[in-house]
Amino acid sequence: MSAQRPDFTESALDSKTVYRGRLLTVKEDRVRLPDGAESRREYIEHQGAVMILPLFDDFSVLLEYQYRYPLRAHTWKLPAGKLAAGEERLVCAQRELLEETGYVASEWRHLGVLHPCVGYSNERIDLYLARRLVHEGHEGEEGEFIHTIRIALDDGLAMLERGEITESKTVMGLLWADRLRRKEK
Repeated sequence: MSAQRPDFTESALDSKTVYRGRLLTVKEDRVRLPDGAESRREYIEHQGAVMILPLFDDFSVLLEYQYRYPLRAHTWKLPAGKLAAGEERLVCAQRELLEETGYVASEWRHLGVLHPCVGYSNERIDLYLARRLVHEGHEGEEGEFIHTIRIALDDGLAMLERGEITESKTVMGLLWADRLRRKEK
């Protein structure tokens, strides 16, 4: 993109923490807008997360079935998890894949970054491709109830089309898998 873009930067005048929890912090800032006016911004600070696309050689994928309380519903999703303090992103992806699915991968590739809710959160999710998968088993995390299933990529894409998969990281991951498959043909 060669055209010059305007600068719409907003400057923080003051900031207060409204809530601090284990997963997130809610902030409220008073800001100066580009035109000089003042406004307020409410937003969530998040420590970051990773999502793993476990892709087998036959282009089947490993999905998780899990109850997600905020939605009051069971969802299909790809493995994911939040970063521990000071944890490297790839290390987090490797840990989460093993903890949630019992699989390890000998081939890893960073696919990109997803910011799922830029209007009210700074959350950054790094997307990783995991290949050459081997099941080593796992104990699972206390308080997490996850069922895993290996499905053909076309079945996962059909679930997207039918609205059975709506979780944004998983939508992005399955579309990435389809793109990778088309490139390898």
